[in-house]
Amino acid sequence: MSIGNKLSKMSRRDLFRVAGQYGLSSTLLAAGSFGGAMSVANLANAAESTYEKRFAKPAKHTLKFGAAGFNPQNLLIERAGALEFARDLESRTDGEIRVEFIGNNQICGQVSCVEKTQQGIVDIYAASTQNSAGGAPYLNVLDYAYMFRNRADQYHFLYSPKSQALLREPYERRHGLKFLFSHAELRGIQLGLAWEDKPTVTSVEQLFGTKNRVTGTQLGRIAMQALNLNPVPVAWEETLDGLKQGLIDGAETWASAVAYANMSPVVSQSVHLNFFCGTEHTAMSAEVFDGLGGELQDAVMESAYWAQTHVQAANEAALVKTVGMSDPQLPDTIFAKNNVRNAFLSKEELRKAEEMCSPEFQPQLWEQWRERINGWQGGADTYQEIYDEVRTIPEDTLPENVEPRRWWKS
Repeated sequence: MSIGNKLSKMSRRDLFRVAGQYGLSSTLLAAGSFGGAMSVANLANAAESTYEKRFAKPAKHTLKFGAAGFNPQNLLIERAGALEFARDLESRTDGEIRVEFIGNNQICGQVSCVEKTQQGIVDIYAASTQNSAGGAPYLNVLDYAYMFRNRADQYHFLYSPKSQALLREPYERRHGLKFLFSHAELRGIQLGLAWEDKPTVTSVEQLFGTKNRVTGTQLGRIAMQALNLNPVPVAWEETLDGLKQGLIDGAETWASAVAYANMSPVVSQSVHLNFFCGTEHTAMSAEVFDGLGGELQDAVMESAYWAQTHVQAANEAALVKTVGMSDPQLPDTIFAKNNVRNAFLSKEELRKAEEMCSPEFQPQLWEQWRERINGWQGGADTYQEIYDEVRTIPEDTLPENVEPRRWWKS
């Protein structure tokens, strides 16, 4: 049972009354590990027990974890692993590291979490790499169009030692941040209510000329422009109304983001273009990590590895059973309840889109950014090396079958 289901019958006021007594972190950690129907009384009991365990002895390090849009209702819709990582790290270090989890945009948002970690306001953050790319431009390395064929490719790269040289080390060197783990989906176009009575999209051409909200990724804009998708920056708080009123046709994001961000009521079709990454990652200050000492650093990495394996399995299940990203849909999923249709494009149509916008077929579109990212990395052809690495596994590999590896060990 998800946190959202457990807390669905509990008012926000009751939740925060418990959190006010035992702290939001202890309350959320208790809710996440609770095994049945939840009332205010038994949540309070669980939160008290969790609080007592967490504060049984003084912590050597208390780390502040800022998570963008996550709240108790959506933490187990998109399974990004933030709470699981925090819970495991506290347990693994026997309380020597304590994690104060601050979600729901209370301390930082999708765009600002990366900068607040760089500034030392928070020690760990969770947000999408695409929104974080404004403050940490090296994250654009993940956003070359059609570099990843599917979610299995994404997980394979995240586990690969190649990710050290091509993602993690340059990111840490340039931006002072340590990339720990990430969820993996691929982005498409989420069409608003103006498309409710239109046929389900089956071809790329049907999207030509549409006006779509874009996130912070610079490389994502290149692909959208090449596909004639008219990327426009729209403030998040205006996006839902824009989709509802038809002021914009769609928004560029991924399926579970639609579900967890309460976009489903204003989205009519989820068009799975799969054209570049949707990666809700967790990272931490490299300076904070370096100050932990050897054993605690090892614990952080092992907890990150455990969280990555958890996310790999849990999000794949949640996409089908919670979000409704399947054909046919399960009846009680978020998409089914909100009449969001999945538009799964054929291999031929996806190939057509790839030929229109990817570096493989349109290299001239990417030259400037490709050279810039390669220079930041140290000279390797980042696109080609990631492209080649993820194609060392068969294209039909299921995401849940990708072999987990400790990426920092050769």
